[in-house]
Amino acid sequence: MENTVERDRQKKRKEKQRRKRRSKKKKKKKKKKKKKKKKKKKKKKKKKKKKKKKKKKKKKKKKKKKKKKKKKKKKKKKKKKKKKKKKKKKKKKKKKKKKKKKKKKKKKKKKKKKKKKKKKKKKKKKRDGGRMEYQ
Repeated sequence: MENTVERDRQKKRKEKQRRKRRSKKKKKKKKKKKKKKKKKKKKKKKKKKKKKKKKKKKKKKKKKKKKKKKKKKKKKKKKKKKKKKKKKKKKKKKKKKKKKKKKKKKKKKKKKKKKKKKKKKKKKKKRDGGRMEYQ
């Protein structure tokens, strides 16, 4: 009799545990369903905000008009560059005349350069002698 009583008690305990587990699972499922419904409501609110963003897109159209103005400025710069090239050619002719006057002064300086060349030859001989000693 004692064994049968203990077995009955164990069966009842197991049944209670199973019921609790099933009840917990059902509660979790219900909570998940409720959360999904809330998310759908939030999405509807976000759609309303997107309508406000459409107004900002109209401002972007104004920026495109500014780009057209920049193209006009580039055309003006090309015309100015052509005028500057013509002026530079005239200045080069004047510089050639000045160089002819400087050539007369260089003839006097050639005599001084001859003296410097003699000094350089003496230095080279000393350097050659020094190098031979190191070898």
